[in-house]
Amino acid sequence: MPKRVKFRKSQRGRRKGLAVAGSELNFGEYGLQALGNAWLKNTQIEAARVALTRHLRRGGKVWVRVFPDKSVTKKPAETRMGKGKGMPEFWVAVIRRGRVLFELEGVPEEVAKDCFKLAAAKIPFKTKFIKRKRI
Repeated sequence: MPKRVKFRKSQRGRRKGLAVAGSELNFGEYGLQALGNAWLKNTQIEAARVALTRHLRRGGKVWVRVFPDKSVTKKPAETRMGKGKGMPEFWVAVIRRGRVLFELEGVPEEVAKDCFKLAAAKIPFKTKFIKRKRI
């Protein structure tokens, strides 16, 4: 979650469309790109990151290209309508199709594919493996 935000409670917004920013590799040699639109919870991002780094065993470098900066509120169970908006429950990153989620460098391509396969299992939408184009 962010250190501080301007507003504690945010509106839901819309998840349709393509990623404008963050759709190309900027840091690493290989990447994991989103093929769907969704909210990615802070716990899912952390689970994917841990899976990546555990499989690497201190080799290579990992970049996490998404950050959960949107709060999602929930009202308690069996609460009547009205009485205002619920309290913030968790934080999400809004992911649009084409967004690069993780980047990796310093390992062979096969190792990177295995790592991203493990990370993709922790993510609630389809992803694809991409690599930097050589000029």
